[in-house]
Amino acid sequence: MKFNHVGIPVTGKFEGEIDLPHLKMTVSDHENNPYGIQWQRYWDDAPYPDLVKTIPHVAFVVEDIMTELVGKKIIIEPNSPSEGLIVAFIEVNGAPVELMEYV
Repeated sequence: MKFNHVGIPVTGKFEGEIDLPHLKMTVSDHENNPYGIQWQRYWDDAPYPDLVKTIPHVAFVVEDIMTELVGKKIIIEPNSPSEGLIVAFIEVNGAPVELMEYV
């Protein structure tokens, strides 16, 4: 597992906004800083659990996402938000964690 970013949900505007209409959210570029900080604003009709929309999450790149999900509490099923990437969210000790696999 390798750290990728920390996603911090906010309700207001922020510098460097990137709209992602297909995901119903607006984000910042987590690669524009050495710590992987990404601001995220979820649109009113974004179909995600409140836990993800309100609590910061950490994201890790994994070798095999399906293996990593075994026995975990999945809160967002594996999906492909962009070509070559599969993501899923799990809940760990009450916090959201994003798992990412580049394929």
